[in-house]
Amino acid sequence: MSGALIYTKEEAQRNRFAVSKFKENLGVHLVDESYRGNADFVINRTNDYNIAAYFEQNGIRVFNPSSLSRLANDKQLCYEFMADNGIEIMPINYTGVPVVKKKIDGHGGTEVEMLTKAEDFQEGYVYQKPCDTLGRDLRVWVLGGEIVTAILRESKTDFRSNFCLGGSATPYALSADEKQLVKKITALVQSDYIGIDFIFNSGRLVFNEIEDTVGARMVYDQTDIDILSLYCDYIKEELKK
Repeated sequence: MSGALIYTKEEAQRNRFAVSKFKENLGVHLVDESYRGNADFVINRTNDYNIAAYFEQNGIRVFNPSSLSRLANDKQLCYEFMADNGIEIMPINYTGVPVVKKKIDGHGGTEVEMLTKAEDFQEGYVYQKPCDTLGRDLRVWVLGGEIVTAILRESKTDFRSNFCLGGSATPYALSADEKQLVKKITALVQSDYIGIDFIFNSGRLVFNEIEDTVGARMVYDQTDIDILSLYCDYIKEELKK
């Protein structure tokens, strides 16, 4: 079968290791976000749900599906969805200070700031109450609805704990209750390979976001799990169905 691996040119360059894994295991051809050609399946690594929707409308299997990409890449929509389904979030549309201001479609913590003065809400941003444990969060990798691993990220210098911003990373053993929370979230969404990020508040995990095009650097850095090869194996099994 012929598969298309879609990255923006910038992200393909930044994720050369992942690109090589997909090519090695699946024989996919790398294309950019303008591609609208033929393929038996598509791996969409662009965060743009419109790309996934286009191929789905043409009967082509897309990893991840457009419904997941749309939800994961709109923080306001995702928070509202989770809250409506009984998943705890930190309050949004928050008018107090300090307040965390996040770009609705931002990634990697680069468009997140802590405001100490109130401002009028700007379109395209989420205003959220901060958790009580700053500089610490947890990412859980989920493949086909099953938990693969979890890694704790911490920063001693920034309220954002993103690994790409200099935070540390250590493997984390989920408790039974925490696994139950992850399972509850995964049951709400149709997904293939995602990261679910949590922050800590009052000593418990609170949902923060879903990563659609989740990276694997921390997994390879901190564990012996070849998670991208596992994802490729999963894709092969899905295509047999």
